[in-house]
Amino acid sequence: MTTHGKVQDLLTSIKVAQQRPLGDPRLEGLIGLEKSTFTETASATSGLTFYDLEVGAKLLYPVLTPLRNAIPRVSGKGGIQANWRAITAINTAGLRFGVSAANRGGALAVATQDFTAAYKGIGVETSVDFEAQYAGQGFDDIRAVAAKTGLEALMLGEEAMILGGNASAPLGTTPTPTLVASSTGGSLASQTLSVIAVALTLDGVMNGSVAGGIQASITRTNADGTSDTFGGGAAKPSANATVSITGPDGSVAASISAVKGALGYAWFWGAAGSEVLGAITSINSIVITAAAAGTQTAASLGASDNSANLLAFDGLISQAVKTNSGAYVALQPTGTAGTGTPLTADGAGGVVEIDAALKSLWDNFRLSPDTIWVSSQEALNISKKILTGSAVAAQRFVFETSQNAIGGGVMVRTYLNRFSMQGGSALDIKVHPNMPAGTVLMTTKALPYPLSGVGNVMQIRTRQDYYQIEWPLRSRKYEYGVYADEVLQHYFPPSLAVISNIGNG
Repeated sequence: MTTHGKVQDLLTSIKVAQQRPLGDPRLEGLIGLEKSTFTETASATSGLTFYDLEVGAKLLYPVLTPLRNAIPRVSGKGGIQANWRAITAINTAGLRFGVSAANRGGALAVATQDFTAAYKGIGVETSVDFEAQYAGQGFDDIRAVAAKTGLEALMLGEEAMILGGNASAPLGTTPTPTLVASSTGGSLASQTLSVIAVALTLDGVMNGSVAGGIQASITRTNADGTSDTFGGGAAKPSANATVSITGPDGSVAASISAVKGALGYAWFWGAAGSEVLGAITSINSIVITAAAAGTQTAASLGASDNSANLLAFDGLISQAVKTNSGAYVALQPTGTAGTGTPLTADGAGGVVEIDAALKSLWDNFRLSPDTIWVSSQEALNISKKILTGSAVAAQRFVFETSQNAIGGGVMVRTYLNRFSMQGGSALDIKVHPNMPAGTVLMTTKALPYPLSGVGNVMQIRTRQDYYQIEWPLRSRKYEYGVYADEVLQHYFPPSLAVISNIGNG
């Protein structure tokens, strides 16, 4: 047979095979023709497969800075601190104003106070290796991303500092725990348990965890090789307290006196001298039911108060809780260990503790705040208190339907202040991303005093607002710094109110 005839026979066989189902025994001679030369690989990065990568990194992180966005920023005039004086009260002697014929009145007495707020530098560094820049070509501008993320990180850190930075309101020594043992309610074996508590600032709460521990004294190595040492937000640990437990189902209720300015508490327990971190709570008590799950020891914290950070400026909460600030500060009672004392519905559409704060601000300073800053926990709890604790006639709900669908869920967005000249004013309730559970902050934007001389009740005063530096090359790496030099001024801290140690419920 000629070559041409062989080719024709092969083509005829292939055509016949294509018309037969797979598995036909007559295809056994053409088994090699069933396999593909190229197949889809199981891996996205192997074989002759296109890598379908969208250009540009997705920046999937929140940049929520409500206080920074709302507080005015003004330029400073040099110096190391902002300084101002205020008349804080008039007629402090309770002078009567009636006068007799032809005689003069009595001499008025006033109270004055000096205020200072020291400027602080804030900043962060980012860098991009040459090779990272090369590798990112065609995908993203890595240097621009480094600059952008640096600025956003600085704003996030600034927001936390505005809320709860603590330079001059140290928490001191944490009170010694009071312990009550039970033979039920847990899984503790028979033993003598030792417990140590540590009060925490906002910085300590935000950066602490059972797995990672809490931070006492921090020594940070800077980008230029220098180092800074500052407090990480932990008070001086308490003395240890011990209690005997009868197992194997033992538990211990532990509580301390609430610490003014503390937004959380770390608890260490175990054998005396070997206490380990087991929990971080938003209230001043806990029920210990099992061995501590962390690894950080109480002994590693040292014996100093590291709650203040001298590199930060005082935030709103710290300015409120400082001695002689005049602000309204309330701590919920200890209540039941591990549960605490939640906010209380007044049965008429309000919350007892919030009304007490508003009444105090009116009675003492004739003013009303305009915003209540809360955590997600307190936002939910306030809504529940108002809805479930209201008198039947205190509220009305109007339901609107669309395509036979009704939306569920109710969220309280404002709170009526009944103590004001207007006969009632609405306060906005806002969830703050950095507010820990168990704390409520009230702020005031404007003072109701004529010719007070205060344009902004609170403002960020800057010696130098945000600026970026691209440092000279010292290696094959681009280095960037984003900085600002500023301080939070609050002209009238008595317009602030803080309620803390709030139980969940």
